[in-house]
This record gives sequence, C-alpha cells and structure tokens, in this order.
Amino acid sequence: MIKKFINKLLGKPESTATPLGKRVEVTAEEHRIDPALLDERGVKVVKGLTDAGYEAFIVGGAVRDLLLGRRPKDFDVATDATPEQVKNQFRRAFIIGRRFRIVHVVYGRGREHEVIEVSTFRALLKEDDAEQVQGNEKTSKGALEGKSHVVDASGRVLRDNVWGPQIEDAARRDFTVNAMYYNPERELVVDYHGGLADARKKVLRMIGDPESRYREDPVRILRAVRFAAKLGFTIEPKTRAPIAAMAPLLANVPLSRMFDEMIKLLQTGHSLASIDELRKQGLARGVFPILDAVLDKDGALPDNVHGKFVRLALEDTDKRVEEGRSVAPSFMLACMLWGEVQQRWKRLIDGGEGPVPALQQAIDLVFDARVGDISGRGKLAADMREIWMMQPRFERRTGSGPHRLIEQPRYRAGFDFLALRAEAGEIDPALADWWEDFALGSEDDRRALLDQARETQRQGGPRSKPKAGGGRVHSVPRGAVSTPSTMPVSGESAAVLPIDAEAVDAAEGEGNDGGGGQPAKKRRRRRKPKAAGGAGGAGGAGASTEAGSSGDE
Repeated sequence: MIKKFINKLLGKPESTATPLGKRVEVTAEEHRIDPALLDERGVKVVKGLTDAGYEAFIVGGAVRDLLLGRRPKDFDVATDATPEQVKNQFRRAFIIGRRFRIVHVVYGRGREHEVIEVSTFRALLKEDDAEQVQGNEKTSKGALEGKSHVVDASGRVLRDNVWGPQIEDAARRDFTVNAMYYNPERELVVDYHGGLADARKKVLRMIGDPESRYREDPVRILRAVRFAAKLGFTIEPKTRAPIAAMAPLLANVPLSRMFDEMIKLLQTGHSLASIDELRKQGLARGVFPILDAVLDKDGALPDNVHGKFVRLALEDTDKRVEEGRSVAPSFMLACMLWGEVQQRWKRLIDGGEGPVPALQQAIDLVFDARVGDISGRGKLAADMREIWMMQPRFERRTGSGPHRLIEQPRYRAGFDFLALRAEAGEIDPALADWWEDFALGSEDDRRALLDQARETQRQGGPRSKPKAGGGRVHSVPRGAVSTPSTMPVSGESAAVLPIDAEAVDAAEGEGNDGGGGQPAKKRRRRRKPKAAGGAGGAGGAGASTEAGSSGDE
C-alpha cells in the first residue's frame, strides 16, 4: 500500500495485472505439427524429465515455428523441476545466469555440440511484489545479492527466479505466439492465450498491457521488430502503440545484451527486413551505434557506394543463412563500419600521421565509438582488424608479398571483403580478379601474373574503370589487370586517400606471418595524391556469421 502511494506521488503509472489466460489443449489433428521437424535431443530432454516424474514441454519460439511448418533453430524446454533437479537428471548439465537461472544440457563436443536450454516454470509476480533498487545489474550487485525478484527504478526486471505453475509461466512470456507448450510424446499443444490463432493470422500480440510489459523488459521492443521481420507478421496496434514512448528505456539495457540483439536482427536471415521494420517503428537511429554509422538520417541505407557495399554484405548474409551456411559477425560488422574507418583514417593522415599507424588508430577509435566494452570484443576486434589491415596489402602485387598474403589464415575473409568492394564499385574489379587468379593459379600462372603486374606498374598503364554500379568481380579478363594505388574514402564525393601499399605490407605482413618471412622493409615516403580513378565513395565488404540462440521466451 505504501509503495503504491509513493509511486503515485512520483507520477509512476500503476502496473496493470497480466491475465492468466485459460488452458486449451490442442491435439495433433488440429495443430498438424510434423514430427519430422523435431530435434532428437530436445525430445530426449523432455522424455528424461517426464520419466523422472516432472512435467516438461518444448516451449516458446520452437513451438511457434513448428506450427508454421518451420524447422526451429533452437529447442528450449520448460519444466516444473527446479534448476538443481534438472541438473541432477543429466550428465552434462550446467546452471547459468543470475537474472534468470536456467540449465544448459549439452550433447556432443566441439563444433558439433548442441545445447538444450531448460527453464523452470516461473511465477507471475506484480511489480509491487518486487524489491526495488536504484541502480542496475552492475551498480547494485550488493543490493541484488540473495534476492529472487527485483526491479530497477523504471520497472525493468533485474531478477526473476520465483517458481510457479505453468499457467503463470505462460502469462509472464511476451507474445501470445511464444506462450505455447508442446509435449512431443503425447503430440499435444497447450495454449493459454490464443497463440495458435494469432500464429495462423500472422499477428504479433503482447500478453497483458504492452506498456507494462515493455517496462519489465525493454528488449521486448526489439523482439517485436525481429519477429515481425523474421516471420512476416504484423504487430497488433495495441502492441505497437507504446513502442516509440518506451524506446528510451533501451538506454538502461546492458551493452552486451543490446549488441546480441543487434546481431540477431542482422544475422539470422532477415537483416534487410529488420532494418525496414526498425525504420517503420522509428527505431532505425539512436538505438544501435553501429547502425547510426551506416544508415542515413531517414534510417535507410544511403544511395551511394558505401550504402551499396553494406546492402550487398547484408544480402549475402541473408542468402548464406537461408542456404544453411555459416556466417560470421566479424565479417558483417567489418563491412558496416568500413566507411567510418576510412573517414577517420583519412583525417589522421591529413593531420600528419603515417598510413599504417593512422589505420590502426582509426580502427581503435571506431571500436570505442561504435562497439564499446562488450564481452568477446577482443576476438571480434582482432578478426575485424585483420580484415581491414589486409586491404592495403592487396594493393601490392610484387615480390614475395602476394605469396605470404594468400597463406594468411584470414586471407579468404580479406579477399571476400575485397571482392565486395569491387562489386560495389569502390575499387577496380580487376584487382579482385587478379587476386582470385593468383590464389587459384599454378606456380607458372602466378609468375606470369606477377610479371604482368610489375610491367603494368612500370609502364604506368591505363587503369580499367569499373562498370557503372559495380558489376561482378569475375567480368574482367586477366589481361586487364592493373595496379590501383589509391583507396577511396567514405562519402559520395570523398577525396581519394593515397596509400603506400608497400609500407603497409612491410609493417603488417611479417607480423601476420607469425614472425616468419623476410625482415620488414623500411617504410617509403607516401606518394603524392593522384587524381581519383574509378568510382568514388567508400564501401565495405562482408559476409556474416553465426548468431546466438533466438532468445525466445
């Protein structure tokens, strides 16, 4: 009572009770789930728990996808067993998490391993039942110690580990289509909130009062966008209405969680649709710093070389996911941030810095500004840095440099990046053609290509210009190989940035060889800028990489 009075004085809206719903059991004749789409290990976890006397169901997004005739990426399980009881039932099971305690049951090893995520049915508690702290997960660790249900000043849930019955567990899930349970042994779907009907109508509807649910977890805003883009669903008007007003609450979400959500938006096969949906909901700018570096003021990819470069990278990512091939976040992010790296690089060189240290500093500045301090940044940054630092090395096609470069572990990623730059029209496609011929050619072919490049460079021969709008990398005949000596900078009519390719190769090449190879050559003077050749502007290149689990509640 006192808490309600204080909230009223502070002008804080009263929480609205979430309806419990009504249990409806849907048989196989009605739901028509194809058992062939089930995951053997997910079914094994359900069976192991039910054989031990517990209730267990496949839950959430997996049930939704099964009803839509899709093979789910993840099979999560919900049960009335506590995390400790679940852990005791399986040989390789680990309790993780503080905000929500769950169990990971692990099958297989190495790259072939699979994790089945098992959660305990949670109770539906009102915000008034929770303890409140002023800070967040990091600043209030002491206040959170030993507590099961805690919210911050805005109502965001920081701890939610109070167990309850299945009907309450369903009510605390976000959307109706994610609040269904499937028993694979009985082939029975349990639906409390009309999720089956909404799935068939392709409608995304929040359970309970949308504003209160967004306050509990602002990331639900991004989940609404992701599911609408991924599934082709329409966000129900009442669910959509508070999104703009609630969006500022995303600033309180930890950076690592926001980064993970961005990766899910861009790397699970519907990146361009996700950007369109973000723009539709007014979230394209001001939410993700990386997208702020890419999108124009209207929240769209710009109509220039860099915009085309990023679009090609995202299209390639979506295609790879659709075909079941792997994608890497480092490659996609390297493409998205390449334009800003080039802009900062040029400014540092204009200020008197040498090309190599300028590029290294530009990369560090972009990471600090756009990525921040997130878990796993070190590995991500190393992979992206290697792709970027490789680009000037492609300019040098003499001596032993090309042989050393194609032996680098990340050469393929660097070349794919180069090929995308060529396709977008940022660089001469002949350069990408030359490197592909060199990597795939015999020793005789390679000697001939090196002689050809050396002769072209000595004669200062004419540079072949890319076709308007880019064109495929493989369209230039081998005889047209040229030696570009400049790298354009981001922007539609940006000035050309002179690059001393040999200096970059000398500074970076041997280091990337793991200490082997010939001693580094002394850096030569920077060449004076030449007139821009080919298409101006900047691009990026990139394929994509695996994202984490879908995170369906």
